Amino acid sequence: MPTITDFPLVLFDLDGVLVDTESGYSAFWSEIGRDYFPENATFAQSIKGHTLTNILQTYFHDRQDLGTKVVERLQAFEAGMAFPLIPGALDFVARLRAKGVKTAVVTSSNREKMACLYRAIPDFGTHFDHIFTAEDAGRSKPAPDCYLNAAAHFGLPASQCAVFEDSASGLQAARSSGARVYGVATSLPVEELRKLCDEVVLHYEDIH
Repeated sequence: MPTITDFPLVLFDLDGVLVDTESGYSAFWSEIGRDYFPENATFAQSIKGHTLTNILQTYFHDRQDLGTKVVERLQAFEAGMAFPLIPGALDFVARLRAKGVKTAVVTSSNREKMACLYRAIPDFGTHFDHIFTAEDAGRSKPAPDCYLNAAAHFGLPASQCAVFEDSASGLQAARSSGARVYGVATSLPVEELRKLCDEVVLHYEDIH
């Protein structure tokens, strides 16, 4: 079994992997689901890991007025949200970089949301070699485009990368890319996570 430093590039999802925002987003999207899709009790779970563009195209393509309201509500929510770091995440990133491993963020978040994060954590970007946002990918997760594109940016095939993900759609995207997949146990039950990744991560301090 390869160790993490065998990979020249490690790619990280953002929400639920580096910042502990999943509970906030779950509450927000559950409210959206109750307001607009009351028949879909799992709406919040079904859109985890998807870009906002994909969510709007999938659920609001024929309801643009409602889509505009959702965007406005999301922007207001993100402008005031906190971005607590997952314990040990940035220390782990620093250990990787000290050993010569390249690191990057690959998120379904758009640049507007990332601007909110940078206001909350001004030095966040300095911890990574690159940050890829929703605008840098083709198809949304669970398609593998974001991870294939990120690997190509560094001149590598995805098979030479490790990916840290937490959501079902993100884990599927990572696995489909051919990368080695580490499932961070922040969003899914461990028994479900094991089915979707190569290795489960309970604590960053445990990874060697």
